[in-house]
Amino acid sequence: MILTVTPNPAVDLTWHVDALQPGATHRVTTGASRAGGKGLNVARVLHATGHDVLAVATAGGATGDELRADLEASGVPHRLVPTRAATRRTVAIVDERAGDTSILNELGASLPSAEARALADAAAELGRDADAVAISGSLPPGFGRGKLGALVERLVDAGVPVVVDTSGPGILAAASAGATALKPNREELAAATGLDDPLDGARTLLAGGARVVVVSLGADGLLVVGRDGAPVRGRLPRVLHGNATGAGDAVVAAIAVSLAEGDDLWSDTDAAADARARLARRATAWSASAVLMPLAGELSPDHAALADEVDITTIDEDEDEDEDAE
Repeated sequence: MILTVTPNPAVDLTWHVDALQPGATHRVTTGASRAGGKGLNVARVLHATGHDVLAVATAGGATGDELRADLEASGVPHRLVPTRAATRRTVAIVDERAGDTSILNELGASLPSAEARALADAAAELGRDADAVAISGSLPPGFGRGKLGALVERLVDAGVPVVVDTSGPGILAAASAGATALKPNREELAAATGLDDPLDGARTLLAGGARVVVVSLGADGLLVVGRDGAPVRGRLPRVLHGNATGAGDAVVAAIAVSLAEGDDLWSDTDAAADARARLARRATAWSASAVLMPLAGELSPDHAALADEVDITTIDEDEDEDEDAE
């Protein structure tokens, strides 16, 4: 079983427009409303691909009731920690002509200490029986980097592989707590490490305590960088347009599957190199297929065919250093 943890879930609202014009009035078809937040999107992908998953999140107020009802209708197994404050909302506006998505994210209410402790305890207790745990999304006030780091430590100490996808100081806290894998995008990685080069940034997180870092590069694919062995890049040789809001969550789902299957993604062995390449192929295909779907948390039925298109490249860092020296 793979456990997903969403400290700051949301009711996601999505509208599609022919062309978004700032300041203009737009007439649109009925939008979609569903339970969201990165960890719940990861759980949806895992559930849709036939993996045993359990989603842990918080829920409160009328929007929390909406979130709970949608999860029950979806069939995704879940455990919700009640909160006094209402669950936040997010708005995604998909510009069909430009192929871009504009997102408005409410910050989310603060979690009192008792609620933050209840969330961490539920995740730690359920996580002990998991094959892997994915902790995803923003951290609400009251559940900051310290509590995230403590949760990661509890799970790692229990022998459970953990992948974390968050931003800001949370990435550094997860690394120092010994997270098995981290999944920043290019911008998040640069903001956390102060380094623009993704390989340099990934190496910084590895030196901080993580075993493997997977960096999302948007249309340029992704990088899988382990503590030892050569990094691997996966890239689809064509650009797909659509709703990219769930692309990173699909990557996290792919990482969680690799960890649950016991893959060694960080050693300098042939088996580890093969595992990194398999992950790069699967994660790139799942990410690309997520872009083709109207809502986050879904994969296109073409994701298996897309995997055959992915270009896998092993990066020889010694050659890169020689070129830089010239």
